Amino acid sequence: MQALTAPPRDRLLAAAVDYVLANGLSNLSLRELGAAIGTSHRMLIYHFGSKEGVLVAVIRSVEAAQRDFFGQLLLTQPDLSPGDGIRLMWRHFTDPQLAPHERLFFEIYAQALHGRPGTDGLLEDVVDAWIDPVAAYAIKRGVPAEDARADARLGVAVIRGLLLDLLATSNRTAVDAALERYIAQYEALVTRPPGQGKVAAQPMVRG
Repeated sequence: MQALTAPPRDRLLAAAVDYVLANGLSNLSLRELGAAIGTSHRMLIYHFGSKEGVLVAVIRSVEAAQRDFFGQLLLTQPDLSPGDGIRLMWRHFTDPQLAPHERLFFEIYAQALHGRPGTDGLLEDVVDAWIDPVAAYAIKRGVPAEDARADARLGVAVIRGLLLDLLATSNRTAVDAALERYIAQYEALVTRPPGQGKVAAQPMVRG
C-alpha cells in the first residue's frame, strides 16, 4: 500500500492492485471492491469512471511495475545474454502471484478490442510501452533501429502468446519447451559474428 500522503486516487489504485493480485477481480462489483479496500463504489466511480476504468488502471499499474523490473534487470545485469534475459523475465511473468493479473490482462484486452466503454485506455500503449524501452536498449548495443523495434515487437507477441497458452492449458513443460525453441532461434540470429548479420541484441519481453 502507498503512504497516506499519496493522492487519494493513487492510494485507491495501490489498494486495488493489492486486492486483484491476491483475489482476482473480474466478477467483483464496484460496491464489493470498495468495501474490500476501505472505500465506497461512489469514490471508485469518481476517480476511475467505471469498473472497467478501475481494471484498466490496475493493469497499467502492474505492467508499469513489470517494465521497472525489466529496467532494473538491465541495469544490474548488463552483460546478460539474450536467452538468459528472456528466461529471467519469463520466470517473473509466470510467477503464480501474477496469475490473476495475467488472466485479467487478457480479459480486458479482449474487451478493449471490442470497444467496451471504459477499456479504450488500455490500447493506448499496450504494445508500444514495451517496445520502446526494449528497442532503445538494443539500439544502444548497436542493433539498427528498424531491426530493434521489429525484434521487440516479435518478442512481445511471442511472450504474450505463450502466456495465454500457459493460462489455457497449464502445460508448463510444453510451453517452456516452446520458449526454449524461440530462444535458440533468436540467439542464433542475434549473436552472429560481426559482419555476418545482426549483432548481439537485448532480451525480448512481453507487455
